[in-house]
Amino acid sequence: MFSPPLKTRYGLLSLVVSVILVGIKFYAYLLTRSQAVLTDALESIINVVTSGFALYSIYLASLPKDENHPYGHGKIEYLSIGFEGALILSAGVFIFRSAVTALMHPHTVERPDWGMGLLAFTAVVNLVVGFVLVRAGRRHNSVALVGDGQHLYLDSVSTLVSCLALLLVVFTNNPVYDAGAALFLGVFIVVNGYRMLRRSVSGLMDESDVSTVQQVIGELQAHRQPAWIDVHNLRVLRYGADLHVDCHVTMPYYFTLEETHNQVHRIEEFVREHFEVVEVEMFVHADPCTYAACSHCHMPECPVRQHPFAQEIPWTLANTVKNERHLLVSEEVGSS
Repeated sequence: MFSPPLKTRYGLLSLVVSVILVGIKFYAYLLTRSQAVLTDALESIINVVTSGFALYSIYLASLPKDENHPYGHGKIEYLSIGFEGALILSAGVFIFRSAVTALMHPHTVERPDWGMGLLAFTAVVNLVVGFVLVRAGRRHNSVALVGDGQHLYLDSVSTLVSCLALLLVVFTNNPVYDAGAALFLGVFIVVNGYRMLRRSVSGLMDESDVSTVQQVIGELQAHRQPAWIDVHNLRVLRYGADLHVDCHVTMPYYFTLEETHNQVHRIEEFVREHFEVVEVEMFVHADPCTYAACSHCHMPECPVRQHPFAQEIPWTLANTVKNERHLLVSEEVGSS
């Protein structure tokens, strides 16, 4: 299990690295007076602010449920991504405007060799740290860590573009390449900031994660039991590192309350064992079967069967998320 203190250490790593690298980049700008390097340094300031906010959001997400937050505090991580995306978007717009001015009035770039060396170093560090954060975040379902790591990837790409611009300036002695690189970075940063903001809104609005829903359906289908006649109205939501699942399961109407409870418990255990998250909260609503379900129910030695078993209806994304019981095609035609 991924303990909250370990997540905090990853967040602290990102913050410390961001502070050091932004200092190096501004030193590179003082040496070169390059518009592209300044653009990269300004974008890195966002790294420091967002890494600090991500660290705080990781701390909040690790807090247990309370009376005011019955589903926990995990959604703060989506707010962290939104805050990061909004800052990146704002910085991109400012950088774009500055780059246009620099393109219209280019100036000489000084000591580009030193600038390339310093920027190359920061790019390598950002790539390594970003890889570590994204890998840890995906493995342990922390969207804040993933977002922070992806931002470092973005920063490393910006840095490499700045290095390329300085290299072109060295070989051509034309400062236009410097301003052109800054203009490109401005557009690139705006696009990626929008994407992060869009992902944040999706999480805060409980937009369904199709891949996670398909995993839950696949787990239920793989461990399908005869007593689980039908699964429908399936909903899967993520709250940070926690997973919330609820669904309706049709079971034989003659089951006792204890038998129904045992079947529900088995469903919950199968799903919990499949997902490596901090907590899986699952609510299963049991529906009694009707005689219309006999044709796709293969409950052995059913004492109340009215129709012979015809075929099993596979559970898919298309039919399990609907709030209606499954019927064979022949039954749908007959009931219309």
